[in-house]
Amino acid sequence: MDKSRCKQQLAFSLLLGLWLPHCLTQTTPSNTATSKPTTTPTPSPSPRPERLKVRLSGYPRKHNEGRIELFYKGEWGTICDDDFTIANAHVLCHHLGFVSATGWTHSAKYGKGQGKIWLDNVQCHGGEKSIEFCKSRGWGNSDCTHDEDAGVVCKDERIPGFVDSNVIDAQVDENKVEEVRLRPVVGVAKKKLPITEGVVEVKYKDGWAQICDVGWTAKNTRVVCGMLGFPHERKVNKNFYRRLKKRAAEKVSRPKVNVSAGGRLYLERQKNNFHLHSVACTGTEVHLAACPLEFNKPNATSSCAGGMPAVISCMPGPLFMQNSGLKKKLKISSNVRLKGGAKVGEGRVEVLKDNVWGTVCDDRWNLLSASVVCRELGFGSAKEALTGARMGQGMGPIYMNEVKCLGQERSIWDCPVKNITSENCQHSEDAAVRCNVPYMGLETSIRITGGRTRYEGRVEVLTSDPNGTQSWGLICGENWSTKEAMVACRQLGLGYANQGLQETWYWDSSNVTDMVMSGVKCMGNEMALSQCQYHKTVSCQRAAAKFAAGVICSETASDLVLNASLVEQTVYIEDRPLHMLYCAAEEDCLSKSAAKANWPYGHRRLLRFSSQIHNIGRADFKPKAGRHSWVWHACHGHYHSMDIFTHYDLLNANGTKVAEGHKASFCLEDTDCQEGISKRYECANFGDQGITVGCWDLYRHDIDCQWIDITDIKPGNYIMQVVINPNYEVAESDFTNNAMKCNCKYDGHRIWFHNCHIGDALSEEAERRFEKYPGQLNNKIS
Repeated sequence: MDKSRCKQQLAFSLLLGLWLPHCLTQTTPSNTATSKPTTTPTPSPSPRPERLKVRLSGYPRKHNEGRIELFYKGEWGTICDDDFTIANAHVLCHHLGFVSATGWTHSAKYGKGQGKIWLDNVQCHGGEKSIEFCKSRGWGNSDCTHDEDAGVVCKDERIPGFVDSNVIDAQVDENKVEEVRLRPVVGVAKKKLPITEGVVEVKYKDGWAQICDVGWTAKNTRVVCGMLGFPHERKVNKNFYRRLKKRAAEKVSRPKVNVSAGGRLYLERQKNNFHLHSVACTGTEVHLAACPLEFNKPNATSSCAGGMPAVISCMPGPLFMQNSGLKKKLKISSNVRLKGGAKVGEGRVEVLKDNVWGTVCDDRWNLLSASVVCRELGFGSAKEALTGARMGQGMGPIYMNEVKCLGQERSIWDCPVKNITSENCQHSEDAAVRCNVPYMGLETSIRITGGRTRYEGRVEVLTSDPNGTQSWGLICGENWSTKEAMVACRQLGLGYANQGLQETWYWDSSNVTDMVMSGVKCMGNEMALSQCQYHKTVSCQRAAAKFAAGVICSETASDLVLNASLVEQTVYIEDRPLHMLYCAAEEDCLSKSAAKANWPYGHRRLLRFSSQIHNIGRADFKPKAGRHSWVWHACHGHYHSMDIFTHYDLLNANGTKVAEGHKASFCLEDTDCQEGISKRYECANFGDQGITVGCWDLYRHDIDCQWIDITDIKPGNYIMQVVINPNYEVAESDFTNNAMKCNCKYDGHRIWFHNCHIGDALSEEAERRFEKYPGQLNNKIS
């Protein structure tokens, strides 16, 4: 362990010891026992209501292996390797979201832990839901030292739909650190969110305490701003606050002081309660408690001699900035992005190289590197550095491995990286982040009611009348779709939208009956419904409460992506006799001119290709409609579970559709899967339809309707476009990658595809070169 890390942990230990003196009365079991008395393992005490937290730590380690640590009674601790078995490892790997364990380690292979050794002589059967249910000596009862810390090696395959975070080793354990906030002094600032300037306060006992600003530096400010969701710090006018302090002191006898200084200021009479001083951050810490600092001694005569409460000012990112003029000056990175996240400031990390987007491997991925990404995208420091494709898998190249940022870099591109090889990284190891974002209070103006769980219900929004009286109202359900539901779920912090509902009569549990919002139309990426388009005056044809808008939210969602290269490899033309196309005509798979043909004589010219549709998300893709409403098509002998599953279009130079096809989702199933993942969906014998996470459905080029009828098309240059789930019928974590486009050249006899790519795979510049005709902008998938 390096010296700076030791100093940080020593300072952190001192911090906790002084901050929480009552904790010192708790005794720690001795780790230096000279003998090991024989004890009979007993079941652990009854599990606590909250879910036990488990993490992998130590070095060297990957995202699926490491020293095992448990969070219990407010602190992290380890497990002794005595009597440890593969069954124990299975339980722990399940806890972390992996399907199973492939091995376990003893004798502190991943380094010695610190603090408590929480469990010893653990004996699991392998099927327990948590290590809490296994036999052991009991919590904190151990005769081991940290030389005997156990580790696990988990199979590198995630449990589908697993949502709990795999906590990784960090510089500081945030669970032990009190909350930090900014208390604004300017009265106007109190009403605006986010709060960007004010007195730094830390949670202390039942209230808040200040930090002495003697020796306070810009590096300290940077750390606090990062915690609060801001990428940069600004210089604060300390003289302004000193004058306020002086005026308040002169009028200390009054209950409240009104001061006019460039705006109305309110300084409540209060005695400063200094709790911290001598803060000395390096600027790269992800939390204030990771910095060297001191606590005030209880009986100190002068807690902040010659100083005042620390005041800071932070610069918000463009997304959270009120001043539109400043937004243009603050540009975020154009060659780094986040994909697949449910909330603002989270997602899979993708980087742009040679005009093509790719991913980052999670080997050695940590909070320092994650924080560099977060800040360059206009957020604060990283809250979590996620491994194991926790935000879904990418489909493009993997550009970076073993990223080793120091924390001060302006971009992840400035950090040292290791060259990638196919042997050491797959997309199942794509790195992701959750960034600190400013508190905007958006969730306070919306709620859902009447549902069986907190993830579903009728949407109600907070409105104010001309007198300023606030009340709750309904949203008209007309034209309410998955896109609007996505925004509502995001605003509530409830993940993705599973469904957007236009009728909610079965959730009538509220006395709110007035429609206060109608015509809501969202792009899908807004932070709140108020940022979407909507009618200035409510206009709703079906204004009864039972037709109010509703949502069903979900922590996970599917994500469908077409294999673009396979389309390019398999394209060809077939002249198919009309007598072989009766079923296709019945299912409307031919162009309109086919109805005028001299059946059964003649033929149709078909543009054929294979479609391999991958589910790279975190939930299975299943049809919205239940099997009771699927439609049987006798001619082809199959059920249609979705009316429209894909659109196939051929566009001319003006962007106009000149030929089209569509694929109803008959036989939506798992054709094949990644190694280690089992198929779940098979259409035969009226089986379940869907696509499992990590699997794909292949529509071969020789299947009926897997084509575009180009009989009437003249030779020329075109763009071929495929759109999956075009009507947003089924929830996905990312709809921007549902379109695939190819340049197409047709000489009347042969056809060529080139530059086939997913809709979001290229840079904006490369996409403009591809879409060189202005008319094609009308056909972009939003």
